Amino acid sequence: MNRRNFFLKAGVVGALAATEGLQSCVTGPKLYGDKSFYINRGFTAIPKLKLSSDRIIKETVGLRPFRISGPRMEKEMLGSKTIVHNYGHGGSGWSLSWGTGNQARELVKTTPYKEVALLGCGTVGIATATLLQESGFKVTIYTKDVPPNVTSNLATGTWSPSSRVCDRESATPEFEARWQDATRFSFRRMQMMLGMNDIVAWGDEYQVRKNAPSGTRRAGGSEVFHLKGLAPEWRELGKKDHPFNADYVRRRSNMIFNIPSYLNFHLNNFMIRGGKVEIKEIKTPEDIDALEQKVVVNCMGLGAGQVFNDKEVFPISGQLACLVPQTEVNYKLATDGAYFITRKDGIYLGGTGKENSWDTNPDRAETEKWVSILSDLMKEMKG
Repeated sequence: MNRRNFFLKAGVVGALAATEGLQSCVTGPKLYGDKSFYINRGFTAIPKLKLSSDRIIKETVGLRPFRISGPRMEKEMLGSKTIVHNYGHGGSGWSLSWGTGNQARELVKTTPYKEVALLGCGTVGIATATLLQESGFKVTIYTKDVPPNVTSNLATGTWSPSSRVCDRESATPEFEARWQDATRFSFRRMQMMLGMNDIVAWGDEYQVRKNAPSGTRRAGGSEVFHLKGLAPEWRELGKKDHPFNADYVRRRSNMIFNIPSYLNFHLNNFMIRGGKVEIKEIKTPEDIDALEQKVVVNCMGLGAGQVFNDKEVFPISGQLACLVPQTEVNYKLATDGAYFITRKDGIYLGGTGKENSWDTNPDRAETEKWVSILSDLMKEMKG
């Protein structure tokens, strides 16, 4: 045996002997076998939210454009103009914007025209305008306002493709098929945005309840449909797998949209590609008839219900309270009576859904209630 190999082997044996000697001096279980060690590490990945009224920096109320039978996706004639409708998404506008935008694009393709007027500058309008551009159409957006002064700017911003998307009893099999198509298209499109300035990101989401819900309430929230095979499914956690003082806890990964940067990014790209934005409020069908384009895509949300006398459309208001951003908190949580969502521009508390309410004035009592509920939850967390 040469000297080099001898010393290499001797060093390995010595290191192993030293390791065994150290382990024999340690009391208690070995680190790699200590299950509680890994659980405690998991707890540190769920930091507590700082909650107090003085950390609230703004309160807003947004109006979801709910339509009883679901988003209107169809083509009709208005005088000499072809109208393609794409509105009434309820709480699912952010999630379905690219999918219903693609369906609207297919309807526009059935016309002989290449210049399109698009009404509305929220997330549905911007996505639809972008897709039309990608198919070679020249698009002008007509809108009474632009981000951040649009209803889409007041949303929570998470992947929820069937949140208040329709009245379940009014949904037809044809609508559900369109919804599935839109959901799949939107999901694929959102994945293309990952890594682009964090306008779309993935994070953990928890649902926490003191008592386990009944079989009919286990889905939770206001989701009408569910499509398996896209986003990860919910997984119930045992008490040793979470830090909450609750009998029922489940977790999944979900997408979060950083709304201010998302809207600016896509609107700027639309304009860089030659798109135009004209500030013009559409109040009557005559206003539409006066537009120079022969094809008009209607993405006005609640405004569309008024212009086209659609009795199915009404608002569902949702209040949000924004806390100072907390860098280490990077998850979403919902419990009975309140939830919070982490975004780059702040941590948003919510929990309301008032039907047929046009009131956009925040109710401070609602905010204080959420702070109280979530504060109690945080105080009872382990670790």
